[in-house]
Amino acid sequence: MRLKEFLSIRGIDFVSVNVLEDPAGFAELQVLGARSVPVLSRGRQFIFGQSTREIVAFLGLQEKSGPELSPAELYARLDRFMTAAIGLLPLMPNEKLHIHVPGRPRSYRALAFHLFRVVSAFLDAEQGKTLVQAAFREEPAADADMAAVAAYGAAVQERFRNWWAHGDTSAARMLPTYYGAQSLHELLERTTWHSGQHVRQWMMLLEREGVTHDRPLGAADFTRLPMPQNVWDG
Repeated sequence: MRLKEFLSIRGIDFVSVNVLEDPAGFAELQVLGARSVPVLSRGRQFIFGQSTREIVAFLGLQEKSGPELSPAELYARLDRFMTAAIGLLPLMPNEKLHIHVPGRPRSYRALAFHLFRVVSAFLDAEQGKTLVQAAFREEPAADADMAAVAAYGAAVQERFRNWWAHGDTSAARMLPTYYGAQSLHELLERTTWHSGQHVRQWMMLLEREGVTHDRPLGAADFTRLPMPQNVWDG
């Protein structure tokens, strides 16, 4: 769930600044010492807005935070999301892959790659490599078709399944990220809904382009995950 949406749902007043378009906002970010967004600040104190648990603590909210689903349930959900994506990606015509998704300078091709890259980044963090924002900006080859991206996704899914079957899945184990150490349980939840949100978007993009499909994911697949209410930002 996006920080803006998290605060809005709770009726909390906030000021949102687009640091890419507002030089003053970018300067304020530099003064704070923050090098990425979203950021939640109060005076000179700030936190990154990726962890619900940390947001709740920073704001002093009296509510339960943390994943609702167990690691085993999150594993099953994310595996289902990747299976759905592998089947859905090749349905998009190649001549459509350069088109940008609504409201963002990201092509269909890049979105398809990204929904698996977030899982790969989680697995890298599980191995001790710090998760960095740059990993989420990586793109496939400029001429990659959806068969190639689906094959990449299948390799990521196989790696994910091998980790679950044979790796260290301790929920409380702390993993390194650009917004601080996070428990495996929390990072797995974030990875699950993040990838799931993009599969949700891909289904809508297919429909937008007039491609019929069997809608392999429905509302029940997203329950008890902190999914954004909107399919697209805004």
